[in-house]
Amino acid sequence: MAALTQLDAAYRRAQADPRFTDELGELLRDRVGRPTLLHRVPRLAESLAVPGVRVYLKREDMAHTGAHKINSALGQVLLARRMGKSRIVAETGAGQHGVAVATVCAMLDLSCTVYMGAHDMRRQSSNVVRMQLLGAQVRAVHTGRRRLKDAVSESVRDWVTNVDTTHYVFGTAAGPAPYPRIVRDFQTVIGNESRAQVLKSEGRLPDYVIACVGGGSNAIGMFHPFLDDPQVRLIGVEAAGRGTETGWHAATLNSGTPGEIDGAFSYMLQDEDGQIARTHSIAAGLDYPGVGPELSHLKETGRVIYRTATDDAALRGMRALTRGEGIIAALESTHTVGYLLELAERGELPPDSVVLLCLSGRGDKDLDIAAQRLGS
Repeated sequence: MAALTQLDAAYRRAQADPRFTDELGELLRDRVGRPTLLHRVPRLAESLAVPGVRVYLKREDMAHTGAHKINSALGQVLLARRMGKSRIVAETGAGQHGVAVATVCAMLDLSCTVYMGAHDMRRQSSNVVRMQLLGAQVRAVHTGRRRLKDAVSESVRDWVTNVDTTHYVFGTAAGPAPYPRIVRDFQTVIGNESRAQVLKSEGRLPDYVIACVGGGSNAIGMFHPFLDDPQVRLIGVEAAGRGTETGWHAATLNSGTPGEIDGAFSYMLQDEDGQIARTHSIAAGLDYPGVGPELSHLKETGRVIYRTATDDAALRGMRALTRGEGIIAALESTHTVGYLLELAERGELPPDSVVLLCLSGRGDKDLDIAAQRLGS
């Protein structure tokens, strides 16, 4: 609690300091490449076979390091430096957050240690190499199911043991306060840019804004600037894995119940005794048994609707983007494309709709998985 209280006070001071926000904005522009592209995809829209539909992708895969994760990583590492911390620890699942943190630490000359589940290290080996090239120490986590949840636990243990010199950079909008708010604030650059860009392109707001949901950083960053626009339907797509009925999935908001996980009260996948349940997703970044508390709140209020897409739907979405638009996207992101294809097939997508998808990352890290499942 002492570490969290210190962080909360430091963040509030930074928010009120124009020097902090100016430096962050400058680095986002000059080092990250913001604003990222809003990309209309006419061939994908045509494949939906719904008259007049326009589909746009918010191309976070075009940000430096290839995903949205650097938005928050940059802000949090700047905050750590402001707090006088010389060492950074972080967790990672798919590896994109770890790469982003390692990149920022290299830019700002800070020591970096990244915890990653041993299972995820095998299936995302290219990102392990990237982190090591950037100078980070990557520590394999062999406890539990050796996935993202276990990497979070090890990162927190390291942080609170070495809090005088060390700061923990959380990868998603979950965990104990003030992390959900901090990560959300740094990620709202996605939604703020998207809102202005689609208004310029269409002269109006979109009918649908869709994002994948694991822990929730890209989703809350995209959704938050649209929360006060009731005409915009917000849809979060969770990983149904092999099917929610099989038990091999990570659909926390669709199949979970409220509970305590990683220092927050939110929806989680758990058994009758409150023990964390098994999870599965083809996308390592969605393979998490919890979700951010703000996204849980938005489920309770009904402002955000949560749906699911299976592993097969995500692979179908990947194929649709690569063959139709020449974009190799991360499997996390292609869950949204797979869901959109199914939405149109069910006849639930009205004609002349404007659809905005958050393309949260690029698919380099998933090429081995795609080759195995789609054929090489």
